[in-house]
Amino acid sequence: MDDKKYEEGYKKYETAAKDYIEQPEKTKELIHKATKKAADKKNALHEVWDRLHLLFDLVTAWRKGDYKKVPKGSIVMIIATILYFVSPIDIIPDFLVGLGILDDAAVIGFTLKQIASDLDKFKAWKDQEKETL
Repeated sequence: MDDKKYEEGYKKYETAAKDYIEQPEKTKELIHKATKKAADKKNALHEVWDRLHLLFDLVTAWRKGDYKKVPKGSIVMIIATILYFVSPIDIIPDFLVGLGILDDAAVIGFTLKQIASDLDKFKAWKDQEKETL
């Protein structure tokens, strides 16, 4: 799939993601579901594993109010991608063993590429926070 297909893959989740922006407490359960699915699919997600968990951490820090330096458009994109990831119905349904996770990984990769700068800034902030503890 090309970047256009990846973008289309998560676009349908943007409206729901905007609802999460208005009600950030909803993200706690979403991150829980995503973390569980990621753990179940760790082998298939090995190329994006660390960055995927950084996305989860960013959303969690944003939800708690600890980190608000992420642009609204980026947080919407991240949440839409996580919603896509946890959805069993997407471009390639998850029940197709071995194939279903491929489109999820592709959409995650697309998002990571689009928000790389924001994610790097968050990682630097997170690393700095660890040092101060």
